[in-house]
Amino acid sequence: MNRLAEETSPYLRQHADNPVDWYPWGDEAFARARDDDIPVFLSVGYSACHWCHVMAHESFEDAQTAKEINTGFVPVKVDREERPDVDAVYMDAVQAMNGHGGWPMSVFLTPDGRPFFAGTYYPPVDRPGLPSFRRVLGAVRDAWHERRADVERQADTVLEALVRRSAAPAGARAAPVGTDDAPGAALARAVGELAARLDPEWGGFGPAPKFPQPQLVELCLQHHHRSGDRASLAMAVTTLQAMAEGGIYDHLGGGFARYSTDTTWTVPHFEKMLYDQAGLVRAYLHAWQVTGDAGFRQVVEETVGYVLGTLRATGGGLYSAEDADSEGEEGRFYLWTPAELEAALGAERAAPAAEWYGVTPEGNFEGRTILRRPRGATLIRPPEIEAARAALLRARAERVRPGLDDKVLTEWNAMFGATLAEAAAATDRADWRAAAVAVAEFLLSDLRRADGRWLRSWQDGRARHLAYGADYAWLVELFTRLAELTGSAVWLERAGDVARSMLALFGGDDGLLYTTGQDAEALVVRPTEVLDGAVPAANSVAATALLRLGALSGDDHLTAAGEAMVDALAPLVRQHPLAAANTVAATGLVGGAITEVVVAGDRPDLVSAARTRYEPTVVLAWGERSASPLWAGRQDGLAYVCRHYTCRAPAASPEELADRLDEQRAAAAPAHDSTGSGR
Repeated sequence: MNRLAEETSPYLRQHADNPVDWYPWGDEAFARARDDDIPVFLSVGYSACHWCHVMAHESFEDAQTAKEINTGFVPVKVDREERPDVDAVYMDAVQAMNGHGGWPMSVFLTPDGRPFFAGTYYPPVDRPGLPSFRRVLGAVRDAWHERRADVERQADTVLEALVRRSAAPAGARAAPVGTDDAPGAALARAVGELAARLDPEWGGFGPAPKFPQPQLVELCLQHHHRSGDRASLAMAVTTLQAMAEGGIYDHLGGGFARYSTDTTWTVPHFEKMLYDQAGLVRAYLHAWQVTGDAGFRQVVEETVGYVLGTLRATGGGLYSAEDADSEGEEGRFYLWTPAELEAALGAERAAPAAEWYGVTPEGNFEGRTILRRPRGATLIRPPEIEAARAALLRARAERVRPGLDDKVLTEWNAMFGATLAEAAAATDRADWRAAAVAVAEFLLSDLRRADGRWLRSWQDGRARHLAYGADYAWLVELFTRLAELTGSAVWLERAGDVARSMLALFGGDDGLLYTTGQDAEALVVRPTEVLDGAVPAANSVAATALLRLGALSGDDHLTAAGEAMVDALAPLVRQHPLAAANTVAATGLVGGAITEVVVAGDRPDLVSAARTRYEPTVVLAWGERSASPLWAGRQDGLAYVCRHYTCRAPAASPEELADRLDEQRAAAAPAHDSTGSGR
């Protein structure tokens, strides 16, 4: 047994019985590499990664391959979800050397951590264009011993590239978004690019493989909200409808798989990640608020039900993921044959269910069928199909469930908790409100040290690893959303405490946040996360959270910090808006563009009127009065709609409040916001 058995990461523990002499990331591994003067072999993956399992089975469980690794290298295994800093640095190296990246990530390092050769998955035998892993091991070992000077030069070259890639965007602060762009211009440009990339039949923005990309859907919804552009709304609705019809959605138990391998959203990679549920619940929630489509609300309810029913830990925290594989096969848990349908439902009930879900003798995935809904059908199931769904879900519960990654990550929990708080407010679901509060309370009790320093990962009673900038940013967002949900001033105070700690620990001279804190281990470079990936970039999340919190609390320092982040990212917004979609959305909050709504006194009808609408630039204060200037002179029983503390005439009824919000939106929507794609 190697050194991974006591790690908190389920992914690392999956490799504890490998014949490879794995080390976790740390000083011990690099000290041995220095002492023995041999390279480090760094393998990065995560527990729900199908191809990580494949390479583990083919290579890391093979005795001869393990012997070659152990004799020539110091092998280090990293869970990318626990150590996003390590993952970010070396993924940049993989992309710099290969033009693309992915997991499993395979990187060879000098004993001081400089990468000199990198790739992703390697097969056990040579394939066209792809050498075997043992061939790679031999070539790297020979280069290290026979061409050391070349290796050192390559390591220096790659390190220089990493330093350049980790720097702030070129031209930062030279032309802030809030000063030279008209309001809404960045959003209109981004949506114009999306229109050019849209798959008009199946939704999504680009060819297969298709990822959900909820940040791009949000841009469409925000542009429609701001400009009234019907084409923007249609792009969002087409995409959300097609995903909810496709096999990427779990039609029996709720929740979304990571991505689809085909253009019709039918064949997914079956792993279910907590962060995908967070982003997609928010997108479907907003689409329901805009359109009133009950099918979108059903997707929200089923996906939240999946998370709270399957991923919830004792105490309120949320686990990270479910695997793609069960019983050694990808997707087995989710696949059906006509015979299995008939066994679960009986012949008479199986026929309409098979027609609805597309179950055929030939199947659509390796001889079996991934369930999907009829094209263009309502998302609300007919009664007979709903009864069949419930019966199939009961039958599926008897199967071997995919593996569970039962670590709790601060970032992902805060992300889903913030989404759940927003959904609870919009739907008035008391159970969701309680669950959102429970997530926050779990994080406060189990992922924060006695000195107030937040930690990244918890598993089985143990918390480890210093939290990163993204963890802090999402905590600010979570606590701010809870203040709006509950009307309790304590959540606003907690949000302010985390925000100030975040700026002190992670802030740089360029106005952006580093990924790692000042108290963290020094890597070969100190990364800064500015581009969206599977989740929104940490700096965009921080900017949005700071701007919203600053408006609610009246703290101009927090508002200024949020605007500085948006300004520093202005070059990215102009040059690569779709790679920085969440920052594009944040540009709509700068320059005093946030609308503040204050409901004074006991007026639940006014509170409900404010938060059931889709209002992406609104913050809501109600309940306990805080020290914010928003509360100065507010008369109980009225609602105030303000812009930078300058208010319209107070509203005494939900109808009047709706009118005030409509007036505020109209005043902020100049005609040039349209993409020209049709109204």
